[in-house]
Amino acid sequence: MGEFNSVSTPISSSGIAMATEAKRTGLSFKEYQELKTSVHRDLISRVDLERVATQRDEYTRGQVLSVIQDLVANLKTPLSGRERERLSLEVLDEVFGLGPLEPLLQDPTVNDILVNGPKQVYVERAGVLEESNVMFKDNGHLMNIIDKIVSAIGRRVDESSPMVDARLADGSRVNVIIPPLAIDGPHISIRRFGHIPITEDDLLRNQTITQPMLELLRGAVKARLNVIISGGTGAGKTTLLNVLSGYISEKERIVTIEDSAELQMKQRHCVRLETRPSNIEGRGAVLQRQLVINSLRMRPDRIVVGEVRGEEALDMLQAMNTGHDGSLTTVHANSPRDALARIETMAMMANLNLPEKAVRRQIASAVQLVVQISRFNDGTRRVTYLSEITGMEEDIVSMQDVFVFEKQGISQDGRVVGSFQATGIRPKFADRLKASGINVPASWFEHSFTI
Repeated sequence: MGEFNSVSTPISSSGIAMATEAKRTGLSFKEYQELKTSVHRDLISRVDLERVATQRDEYTRGQVLSVIQDLVANLKTPLSGRERERLSLEVLDEVFGLGPLEPLLQDPTVNDILVNGPKQVYVERAGVLEESNVMFKDNGHLMNIIDKIVSAIGRRVDESSPMVDARLADGSRVNVIIPPLAIDGPHISIRRFGHIPITEDDLLRNQTITQPMLELLRGAVKARLNVIISGGTGAGKTTLLNVLSGYISEKERIVTIEDSAELQMKQRHCVRLETRPSNIEGRGAVLQRQLVINSLRMRPDRIVVGEVRGEEALDMLQAMNTGHDGSLTTVHANSPRDALARIETMAMMANLNLPEKAVRRQIASAVQLVVQISRFNDGTRRVTYLSEITGMEEDIVSMQDVFVFEKQGISQDGRVVGSFQATGIRPKFADRLKASGINVPASWFEHSFTI
């Protein structure tokens, strides 16, 4: 570190993002990348990058930036002051961060980052996909970034293991798939999670849900009803689950089980469990079903499963039926009825000899409420159904909708127009809420709200 001459001020995320968005002038993309590579190569000869890259403090970043700025200033290629600043910051991102992805990771408005090979990067903002101007030099450059991501959690990705799930330091979920499975080069999908959790006020402000619907859900959680949140990819299931879990009493012991830790529990008495993938030899995997079974021995008051996606559905249903009332989970489905069908299918994966009627009886007995959330074309998210499970009618699980969202059209500015409708049905579990000391006004089930 003796080569460092001065200390620079810390770099803000907005400064990095602004520098990256600057228009390139005078140099082609290829020439610019070659210039950046040469600066990086010279930096290696001046600084022990393997050592400094593990130090995340602003002092070290400032010193490395000072060396980079000195190298950029001595370049023979004519560059404007803004280009020199951008070049310095991008080389700094290659050392301490994930290179071209770093500005996107520091942009709080970006929810998803989708890398389709080195020359095509899409981002999702406010539920809408758009192509960014971020690019990598080539497949090799992109693979270096991928190696940086997976090596941080002790994993590897190569031809023998071309798919991997990982997690960034900020909790963002990453999926990587490379050739030969990915035909057009390495692909990265990053699902980001905000540092500031979404609150019930945000849901109301964004018109995701109405006040009576939210009050009914709050009461359902406090009265220890078993609730399933259903929806498609990116619909907001985990966000809604985070809000509902906040209504659980501090006096209860909670065990959470997830494939990739996303839940942001507010309670102190919470045990967080996460599955483990197999190692390089294909051994050592710990599946969700094993964690669900183990959680029953941990004396939980409630079990919260981030997402049911396999045979653990049967164990989850049995837990709901054996004293763990008030459990919460999510499932991928397009409607409440589809959600029950998926849970039935997944539960039967655990035991092929289990009759359908027995599984349906388990579902009808275990689950009281299904919450359907959907993402519309304009990027907005709405709770489209609050459906109560009322029991069995012959071999069919019977349901009734308490609230629905009816889409009525598209406005001139492209926004979805619709209304939240109360069906007028007072749910059977309203008596259970009342017995738990929760007031359930009849007015909740009478009004409609147009948005």
